[in-house]
Amino acid sequence: MAIDLPLFPLNVVLFPGMELPLHIFEPRYRLMINECYEQNLPFGVVLARPESQPLHEKPYPVGTIAEIEALDRMADGRMNLLARGGQRFRILSEHHAKPYLSGTVEIYHDIGEAEPTLDTIAQQARALFHAYLDTLLEIIGRGELDFSLPEGAEELSHFIAHLMDVQDEQKQYMLELTSTAQRLQEEIVILRREVPFMRQVLNMSQRFYADKPDHSNLN
Repeated sequence: MAIDLPLFPLNVVLFPGMELPLHIFEPRYRLMINECYEQNLPFGVVLARPESQPLHEKPYPVGTIAEIEALDRMADGRMNLLARGGQRFRILSEHHAKPYLSGTVEIYHDIGEAEPTLDTIAQQARALFHAYLDTLLEIIGRGELDFSLPEGAEELSHFIAHLMDVQDEQKQYMLELTSTAQRLQEEIVILRREVPFMRQVLNMSQRFYADKPDHSNLN
């Protein structure tokens, strides 16, 4: 089923289930957000293509519906809002009747796949991502993880894609995949490369500080 949706081209990829804080200052998007908030309607977040020009942004064809969870208006008309990603969509046609971009879109789903296969791949991805986050937290000197990874394979694949430190175009590729298994496999390939590299960085850092003379007791 096709629906009409206001579109917000950004330099970010929003995944289903993920939070997105935004500072709204352009008049066209203040209008859009005010209309969505007053009518209790969502808007669509789409990644703007890198060749886009200001006021003439060209979006990638697949984006994510964003539901407004909190809105804080400032005295000068600017807004801070918190949105959460819902379902993905594909743009069927773009419209420019209003100051902001809108489009006719259709909901975009992953295909059905065998649960045993998904469970096996999801376990591999979950273990690697735990190692990725543990190493990252150790590098930056933070404590242990204080949240749990999603149980469902599709939700897990979106969660990992959201948090991985890769370019927006790579995230967009992940968003557009319609196979949960393939998305997880792509993430496993990246994590298998990144985790050893991050551990190498961590070991080098630890050796540097271990070998560094301690002058703290010198007068």
